Amino acid sequence: MTKTIDLHIHTTASDGTVSPAAVVRCAKELGLSAVAITDHDTVSGCAEAAAAGQELGLEVVPGVELSSRYGKTIHILGYFVRTNSPALTRVLSGVVAERDARNRKMAALMAADGIPIDYDQMCSRFGTSIGRPHFGEVLVELGRAESVQDAFDRYIEKGQPYYLPRRMISIERSVEVIREAGGVPVLAHPFQYKLEEPALRQLIEHCMDHGLLGLECRYSLYDEEQSQALLKLAREYGLVPTGGSDFHGSNKPHIAIGTGTGSLAVPAAWLEGLRAVATSTKKRS
Repeated sequence: MTKTIDLHIHTTASDGTVSPAAVVRCAKELGLSAVAITDHDTVSGCAEAAAAGQELGLEVVPGVELSSRYGKTIHILGYFVRTNSPALTRVLSGVVAERDARNRKMAALMAADGIPIDYDQMCSRFGTSIGRPHFGEVLVELGRAESVQDAFDRYIEKGQPYYLPRRMISIERSVEVIREAGGVPVLAHPFQYKLEEPALRQLIEHCMDHGLLGLECRYSLYDEEQSQALLKLAREYGLVPTGGSDFHGSNKPHIAIGTGTGSLAVPAAWLEGLRAVATSTKKRS
């Protein structure tokens, strides 16, 4: 049986609902040979996951997923990053400060309309990496929404009354800071941006100009034909292929660790290709 991995996992360190240690335990029970923790704009869950991995004998790759500005929001995954990198720490601290300011404004808007959300209590409960899914969870608990998705649809999605846009770092800076941290920058789920092929190629080439090294080719929502199309692009551009589920726990209940929506299978051999690129990158940095 071919060994498989999952290189795109979110935990309670960002907008997932399963702790880093529990994610690792689950992956071990499922028979995966490695996982990567790729929380949104934070590496705070990597140490806990690494400790669990060491205890259980499962490789845990330190990672991150940066939300970036490129006309629209584009996500850049970073693998084998040095989590104590000063450059990465500065960028992530700025992201946290900006997000905190936006969240406080969202909470104030809700409070002004009689929705009793206490943002300081949310911080005590959820930590420093609060996103809209956490607001959704609280809105459900307050009886203002039937589900987190309903909360998004009625309150906090773009165009709804309590949505506020985020200021994001540029896509160029996202790629560059991952490289500065000794990591491998990878364009996440390329088809999710709904770009025609010329525009997608332009995006890839633009990112490569700033140091992009990989392309996420297997993803929970992609069928085999889509995966093969992305693999073809990766080979053409000389980018290392990666893949993962984008697991978020109960915030995306249809997506499971390792298997995604049921048929995801990321070969363990892809991790060796990623590791080789990471080793080469660190030697040059």
